[in-house]
Amino acid sequence: MTTVEIERILIEEIALILNADAGALSVDAPLHSLGVDSMSFVELLVFIEKRFKLKLMDSGLKKEDFRTVRALAARVSQSL
Repeated sequence: MTTVEIERILIEEIALILNADAGALSVDAPLHSLGVDSMSFVELLVFIEKRFKLKLMDSGLKKEDFRTVRALAARVSQSL
């Protein structure tokens, strides 16, 4: 799976969580500017674990991996 495919999947899930239009969400925008708060962030993490079969606690994710959808997708891609 490519990073671009992961970006699309993450954008679609964030849009679903936030009840927003996926087309209006930028992969380069900070997650908080998209409207992701602590509750929706937890929902996103659970989705990532289930969808990509990753154990996030064991994946070595860092704070900078959560700056943007693009950064998160790149990290998920590396972990697959």
